[in-house]
Amino acid sequence: MRVILGPMEGVLDHLMREMLTDINDYDLCVTEFVRVVDQLLPNSVFYRLCPELHQGGKTASGTPVRVQLLGQDPDWLAENAHRAITLGSPGIDINFGCPAKSVNKSRGGAVLLQDPGLMYDIVKAVRGATDPRLPVTAKVRLGWDEPSHCYEIADAVAQAGADEIVVHARTKIDGYKADTIKWDYIRKLKAKINTPIIANGEIWNHKDGQRCMDVTCSNALMVCRGAINLPNLGNVVKHNEAHMRWEDVLQLLLKYSTYEIKGDKGLYYPNRIKQWFAYLRHEYPQAKELFADIRQHNKAAPIVDILERSHASLAA
Repeated sequence: MRVILGPMEGVLDHLMREMLTDINDYDLCVTEFVRVVDQLLPNSVFYRLCPELHQGGKTASGTPVRVQLLGQDPDWLAENAHRAITLGSPGIDINFGCPAKSVNKSRGGAVLLQDPGLMYDIVKAVRGATDPRLPVTAKVRLGWDEPSHCYEIADAVAQAGADEIVVHARTKIDGYKADTIKWDYIRKLKAKINTPIIANGEIWNHKDGQRCMDVTCSNALMVCRGAINLPNLGNVVKHNEAHMRWEDVLQLLLKYSTYEIKGDKGLYYPNRIKQWFAYLRHEYPQAKELFADIRQHNKAAPIVDILERSHASLAA
């Protein structure tokens, strides 16, 4: 089976990718989206969101990292896809799944699910502008508000030449509500199109991964939010590895603290670490307790001090 670390805007940045691919056997990562409007973006934009381009399009541990584009203009998306490939991205992913209002308002992400014809034009343009030896993939949802629209959506993307389709098994209107997951639609899609499909949505542990593969008949999974809740989720899903101990999670948090403070001079660190804790507390009761201590601080130093003292107390 393949397990892919998916994109999460503002969460799964290059530092998180580096750490998570170091401790997991992920087959691929996809970046946060590069927003394309009406111009060819400078190289610096791609390097900022995907510094792995400086090292052959791979993380330090050797996991390939594919640049993701988001936009609504086929020609400009094609131009920027060509640039990303030239800079070293091992393929291109196109975002048709982001449900954020700010993105949809500017005709990006999931709003395009309402226009399969435009989706076709975008994928076809990107496929035509890039090296045919490298994959062009698309991440979609089942539809805007009706899951049965997934057939027309997937057919448009497949006919346009996509090499793979990641299907988040919810509609845009469903958001991320757990009880709206519809894995069975992926199985039905696989029976209708020949393009390989990667299943995505509500995979939090090994049991979920196995059940998703059984229901969808897919042997490729993408994990996103669950990979932040449980840092070694990739190996839990892929190899039935034991869930990471809280002591090891704390060590990982301290490692992340070193990265963030060095990279951003501590300015964004407090918000980033609190954001991660908001996910971790779903898996670890200890994270919920510690979050109450760190949330009152807006500087890096006292937060790191709390983490270090907590880690030392466990090691004593």
